[in-house]
Amino acid sequence: MHDDVVASFVDGMGAASASSGILSQQQGRIFALLFLTDGPLSLDEIAAALDQSKSNVSIHVRVLVDWHLVKRRSVPGSRRDHYEAATDFFRAFQEIFERRFRWTVRQVLDVVGETQRAVDETSSGQDARFGRERLAALGNFFGMIDAGIGAFVRGEPFPAQKLAAVIPLASRRTRR
Repeated sequence: MHDDVVASFVDGMGAASASSGILSQQQGRIFALLFLTDGPLSLDEIAAALDQSKSNVSIHVRVLVDWHLVKRRSVPGSRRDHYEAATDFFRAFQEIFERRFRWTVRQVLDVVGETQRAVDETSSGQDARFGRERLAALGNFFGMIDAGIGAFVRGEPFPAQKLAAVIPLASRRTRR
């Protein structure tokens, strides 16, 4: 493949990664380089190709290995570790959903639960009913998202129509 094509892909994937909130620009660039390289590369080769320090590349490669986006490979006749891009994107996204998005969803669920308890202890009347309804809707929605992520991580189907049943605020607003 022509070097200009690879360089364009590396830069484009770096830019996309930087805006993802999941990977850094450098991590995206390393993944892209490995993805379009036929065969594993050593840290020295990656660093030279991207004009980066070996220590910087090493730090980013460790993250990519943790996310299952890059695999460590041994090369016969070399004592160095070599790396190649993963091609099982389903597995990589399972890991990303489990470790990144599910954690955030569960933070929201914890906050909703704490707030529901506070409303129950400190509020009454119309304000309490309003707060309970809103918190229940939010909790139901994020509970369904959590269940969907769980199903995805386990490789199970998750019918999207289930989400429609837990969004009562949106359906009420359209009827008014």
